[in-house]
Amino acid sequence: MIATTTFALALSLAMDAFAAALGKGAALRRPNMGQALTVGAVFGAFQMVMPLIGFALGMAFADIVAAVDHWIAFALLSVVGGRMVWEAWNGEDDEENGAGGMTLTLSALFMAGFATSVDALAIGVPLAFFDEPILASAVVIGLVTFGLSTVGVMLGRAVGPLLGRWAVGIGGAGLVLLGTKILVQHLGA
Repeated sequence: MIATTTFALALSLAMDAFAAALGKGAALRRPNMGQALTVGAVFGAFQMVMPLIGFALGMAFADIVAAVDHWIAFALLSVVGGRMVWEAWNGEDDEENGAGGMTLTLSALFMAGFATSVDALAIGVPLAFFDEPILASAVVIGLVTFGLSTVGVMLGRAVGPLLGRWAVGIGGAGLVLLGTKILVQHLGA
């Protein structure tokens, strides 16, 4: 696989993480660079590791992974996004706690990181057919995701104060829609 193909693959895999990072940035009143880097690092690490796991599973399990990856992503994104919508709907504006009182918890971040990288797991299997080493491809995927997710949090920061606690709901609805999009694309294919 040539470098431009690897980069294009990395960009397409990173789009889900970027969308989730926008939601995270909007949900936090004033995310700082440390929080943005944390989100970027978690999302980038998941996107880097998942193709390696997919590659290791090999061709014997490719059909099983491809059969359920979209359901896993849909379920996880719906749970995380639904929780965010519920908090926005039932919360009160609270200037001290930020938009909807959201904080950056590692458990929610890890769940979102896993959910947005399930497609990278399935991508790992066919990467075995290219001349490019799997480790190099995985590192490029991880670095691109890290960069886009970090930027996504900071872009979401600009939107969050404008929308108040509803930024959390909008971000959550975006995650639910993202999960639905993944499900519909896979079921329609």
